[in-house]
Amino acid sequence: MKGSKPNLAATSWALLGMLSYEYELSGYDIRKWIDWSMRFYFGSPAYSQIYSELKKMEQLGLVTSRVENTRGARHRRLYKITEAGLEAVTRWANEAPVDPPTLKHGPLLRVTLGHLTSPERLKEVLQEHVAFADEMHRRAAKDARWAGVDPSWSYARVALRWAERYYANERELALKMIKELDEAEAAFPQPKEGRAKIPWPTPEFWYEVEKKADAEEPD
Repeated sequence: MKGSKPNLAATSWALLGMLSYEYELSGYDIRKWIDWSMRFYFGSPAYSQIYSELKKMEQLGLVTSRVENTRGARHRRLYKITEAGLEAVTRWANEAPVDPPTLKHGPLLRVTLGHLTSPERLKEVLQEHVAFADEMHRRAAKDARWAGVDPSWSYARVALRWAERYYANERELALKMIKELDEAEAAFPQPKEGRAKIPWPTPEFWYEVEKKADAEEPD
């Protein structure tokens, strides 16, 4: 394993990084930490995925596990990073290419295909998104504040502060879109009499516009 690059998914690297601290962690502990931090910007894997990735890493010699036997409580399986695992995740953090962020924005997709619905329905979707952004902003702000109680969480706090700002901006962008929907409705062409299809430029027109745009501002 030394010197080699394990073929791990991004989630596995995140889990391995969480195990690079001092203490052993259970799958439950890991999920709780994700809920406190990474879910704001990297997603929240299911328990089944967490345990699947931990099992894979144990087979690769990156972590070890043991069952903690305690009286009067459920037995827990605790995971600990190995020297090979620490070496691998350190090398990943320092040398692996950083993937650009990917965005799958459900409300924006609905707006893009707004001709299939109505401005009223789109406004409902966006108001729901405003409520979601408000809640995520509140939770990120709370977690960022409480991350300040221990210096070991200082890097995580930087990420949580970013999440707090991100969801505040997400809320404002959604509110701005709500105002812009009426303008879009007024500008959008309606089917001509006797035609059921929604007006749309031909592909040839798309490509002509693309050429003009590229000529004006080359990549």
